[in-house]
Amino acid sequence: MSKKIHHELTYDAPAAAVAAMLGDADFREEVCRRQGVLRQTVTVTPSGAGKEVVIDQFQPADGLPSFAKKLVGDEIHIVQKETWSDGERADVVVTIPGKPGDMTGTIRLEESEGRTTEVIDLEIKVGIPLVGGKVEGLIGEMLLKSLRNENETGRDYLSR
Repeated sequence: MSKKIHHELTYDAPAAAVAAMLGDADFREEVCRRQGVLRQTVTVTPSGAGKEVVIDQFQPADGLPSFAKKLVGDEIHIVQKETWSDGERADVVVTIPGKPGDMTGTIRLEESEGRTTEVIDLEIKVGIPLVGGKVEGLIGEMLLKSLRNENETGRDYLSR
């Protein structure tokens, strides 16, 4: 079983500016702070025509249902790796080290008339019998909340 997520974030900026923002470690650190991440390490490494962005973070497990909190403890360790082949497309893998499941998918930047849409398509898989579907739904809700926060942070960043 798996859950698919499709989400679009829009920015009043050209794709090159959004790509530069997404490749800026300071921006990614700011997103983590605004999301209430307990601690994080962000690395951006150039790779050919693209880059690799890794966000290694620990989020509080506050507000999780008891069944989910038993699985992750008081904090959730999340590693997000984006491999950008160029400035417009990335493959994404998100893992929770030591836990069964992951998120995989793509990010695309699409520009039209000076506005850019960041298109995110992910598939969430949790290999836990009986509660895997519930956990996938919970992760999906958390992801959408994080993406809305990132979009707000990005709009602020681009307006400076």
